[in-house]
Amino acid sequence: MNFEFTEEHLMIRDAARDFAQRELLPGVIERDDKAIYPTEQVKKLAELGFLGMLVGSKYDGGGMDTISYVLAMEEISKVDSSVAVIMSVNNSLVCWGVEKYGTEEQKEKYLKPMARGEKIGAFLLSEPEAGSDATSQRTTAIDMGDHYLVNGTKNWITNGKSASTYIVFAQTHKELKHRGINALIVEADTEGISVGPHENKMGMRASDTHSVMFNNVKVPKENRLGEEGFGFKLAMKSLEGGRIGIASQALGIASGAYELALKYAQERKAFGKEIINHQVIAFKLADMAVEIEAARYFCLKAAWLKDQGKPYGHASAMAKLYAAETAMKVTTEAVQIHGGYGYVKEYHVERLMREAKLTQIYEGTSEIQKIVISRGLMD
Repeated sequence: MNFEFTEEHLMIRDAARDFAQRELLPGVIERDDKAIYPTEQVKKLAELGFLGMLVGSKYDGGGMDTISYVLAMEEISKVDSSVAVIMSVNNSLVCWGVEKYGTEEQKEKYLKPMARGEKIGAFLLSEPEAGSDATSQRTTAIDMGDHYLVNGTKNWITNGKSASTYIVFAQTHKELKHRGINALIVEADTEGISVGPHENKMGMRASDTHSVMFNNVKVPKENRLGEEGFGFKLAMKSLEGGRIGIASQALGIASGAYELALKYAQERKAFGKEIINHQVIAFKLADMAVEIEAARYFCLKAAWLKDQGKPYGHASAMAKLYAAETAMKVTTEAVQIHGGYGYVKEYHVERLMREAKLTQIYEGTSEIQKIVISRGLMD
């Protein structure tokens, strides 16, 4: 592996860093506190091409590689993970699936507007009784000949209200279990769809997380992604790439907390000297720096494997597991280093700690990642 970033990589990283500091940092505390969706910030993110950065130029995307995506996600997540998760879902889960498995007609109609950021996508897999066990889909898509009739409820949907395009996973042939699940592209304004209230979350409060309900929703047959019964496999393939995005988000949260803690330790004095000169604080920062660097290499390796066309599912699970655990450890230590100031919103680290927790849960809990990793060891 080449450990040197290209000039393009550095330009993308710097553009994301500048965007985060200039556009996201002002108002991030208020957006989190009041759960305000970052409408204007997402528009500007689209103008930079970050909402479709992994989509090929043929379909109006940025045509960037996954390493660029990791670098951009880290910089944005240092400041505002609510914006980062909007970017991650649109790129890794929704656009990727349509570009990889969609028909040319689907790509023209749905992928191009999402790649340009004119429309936002959402990935509707989780249900009240189908979280980690994604095979237990209760939402049904009954084959009616020329269309499917969809009924059911989806939970914890990022971009649930802001999205124009849903990828919905539903059971068509219950007797076939996971092999009977289909993936359908559904327009969010289709008759019979209703969106629940905004979830009052611990962290990433500015991202719009909702339940989405389907009541006799008609979806044309031509909106199915892939072959009949391919839905579950598509979901698992999508999550392999999605985990690189969430691992990068966790990396960014950890990096952001570390940078704040380092700056504070260099300025704050106790017992006549800056607290970084007290070994107990210096050693905490050293441990944080080592774990962040290790998490970064996990993310970059998974991204590199994906860019090389090599299997990357095992590596992405390792990256997500390690980066999420690192984010939780580092943000907790950052709060500790700040002392009482770390417990108030003004210093940002308490928000980063709340955001870190979700990276251990969504797109596969840390426990699920261990299952994926351990199964990979048996191959």
